[in-house]
Amino acid sequence: METVKVGMADLAAVKAPGVLTTLGLGSCVGIVLYDKSTKVAGLAHIMLPSSKEIKNNSNKAKFADTAVEVLIKEMIKLGANKKKLWAKLAGGAQMFSFNSSNNILKIGERNVIASKEKLSKLNIPIIAEDTGGNFGRTIEIDAESGSLLVKTIGHGNNII
Repeated sequence: METVKVGMADLAAVKAPGVLTTLGLGSCVGIVLYDKSTKVAGLAHIMLPSSKEIKNNSNKAKFADTAVEVLIKEMIKLGANKKKLWAKLAGGAQMFSFNSSNNILKIGERNVIASKEKLSKLNIPIIAEDTGGNFGRTIEIDAESGSLLVKTIGHGNNII
């Protein structure tokens, strides 16, 4: 079985039997897309909510507002049907506390909100999520079943 590691600000797609994994989701969000009918899975490890807030925005996999569309194109190349996709989200933690009410520092929360907005615009339902908190996550999506394993330190493992 092929296991593809997806780095930070990166994305990839696989067809069953394959596994996609990404390590160390803190405030970053792992956006998982899956087409059950073709068993094609995709994973984007986004770091920031919007490409419009950063000048150096050429890496589309880095942002919630641009990564999803690139990921869908990669999945379609493997046979996925855009209309049959669903999503799962993991990550979006607040790793550090700040003595400020400034929302700009709440990257994890903003990443989750931006991911949900983008998926909503594309009519892709979110069927499960493991987001928030103040701890990191490592995730693995199995393209055979669509199950998403969420591993944490101190908060156990969970399959969503």
